Amino acid sequence: MKAGRSLKWVVLFGACVLAAIALVIVVKGWGFGRKPTLGDPSRGAGLYAENCASCHGANLEGQPNWRSPGEDGVLPAPPHDRTGHTWHHGDGMLFDYTKLGGAETLKRTGVTGVNSGMPGFGDSLSDQGIWDILAFIKASWPQRERELQQQRTLAERMKGN
Repeated sequence: MKAGRSLKWVVLFGACVLAAIALVIVVKGWGFGRKPTLGDPSRGAGLYAENCASCHGANLEGQPNWRSPGEDGVLPAPPHDRTGHTWHHGDGMLFDYTKLGGAETLKRTGVTGVNSGMPGFGDSLSDQGIWDILAFIKASWPQRERELQQQRTLAERMKGN
């Protein structure tokens, strides 16, 4: 009995130590290339209107038939509201997709056969501006989608992406 109880406490202690280490890694951003800053959704709304709404829609609704390539083989701009797939991706992917553009980000992640029409905004938006736009987009999602997207961001960070 005593040995079983001791083992239980050792396992519990070990789990607590690992959880504490993981928390420090996430909070400090150790080992991660892109550490998001807090975005400002109010500022992001203006930047979204100036840079994104012409393709993704003023209400984040995207273009019609966004899941199917157009005649030119390019995928239309998807919605960024809860009906789209933006919330399916972690912060690092969303940041890179916005900064570098779809083609470059997909190439860097090894994705082939997808013809993204998303241009890169790294020359026209600051990193903070990109985080502000992402904060604006995320603010439109219901709680469930925000929580799922946060889980994907944590998983992405744990992989070192």
